[in-house]
Amino acid sequence: MVSAPRVALETTLLVHGVPKDAALPLFQDLSIRIRSRGAEPALCAVIDGAPRVDVSRDELEALLAAGVPKLNTSNLGVALFQGGSGATTVSTTVELAARAGIAVFATGGLGGVHRGYGVELDVSADLLALARHPVAVVTAGVKSILDVVATREALESLGVPVIGFRTDRFPAFLVRESAASVDARFDDVERLGAFIRAELARTGRGLVICNPIPEAHAVAEATFEAWREEADRAAREAGASGRALTPAILGALNRVSGGKSLAANLALVRHNATVAAELAVHAAR
Repeated sequence: MVSAPRVALETTLLVHGVPKDAALPLFQDLSIRIRSRGAEPALCAVIDGAPRVDVSRDELEALLAAGVPKLNTSNLGVALFQGGSGATTVSTTVELAARAGIAVFATGGLGGVHRGYGVELDVSADLLALARHPVAVVTAGVKSILDVVATREALESLGVPVIGFRTDRFPAFLVRESAASVDARFDDVERLGAFIRAELARTGRGLVICNPIPEAHAVAEATFEAWREEADRAAREAGASGRALTPAILGALNRVSGGKSLAANLALVRHNATVAAELAVHAAR
């Protein structure tokens, strides 16, 4: 019997990206959506020094209770060596998925080049991971709190194809379009799945599949910018910096928006999981 193709999921989204009481229901919802399209969810994490792509609901509950740290490619090896546990970010999920032969990964928004890059060198490890590992990441673009255009340029410099699924523009997380474009547009899921299979085999690198947030949940750019400025100020005044800055801004963004940003975030993650499952099935063929 041929096993169903798998869709990788990250644990940082569940452990650090949403309120704790929303994490388990979200994981259950994503799993149902992925299975309904003929694929299997593959939740990634590090547990007691073991890299895992098959984390169960009970194990996720234990990770939530323990409040494990985020792991990116710079501290993943330390956690593995020292027998630690942690939640995988986009970069480490890409790495673990590639090792396990998983071709498609569903997330919310990519990390990227932070605003003010010329003053402070702050670039997410997500971008380099995509250049190193053959995984197609289905995403609503880059988190809008970052420098979207600079991130798009960085992906091009790294040779990572940026493909629009039913869009000509590079999306910006809660905002459907940005000033940046994509390398190519696909409107047919079967054809895009075939391209994913061919391109991953051809290059050994990853690719970005841009799947904009559904229109019903999208936020106007001007509205988002007002929220972002207030959230950024609140996070920095609270002393957030480094790896803690992005989750602090996202948390403040939820407060500033009266919960609207979280609702939109959940909607786009669900949408990405559905599309990723369909693509995984066609890529496997």
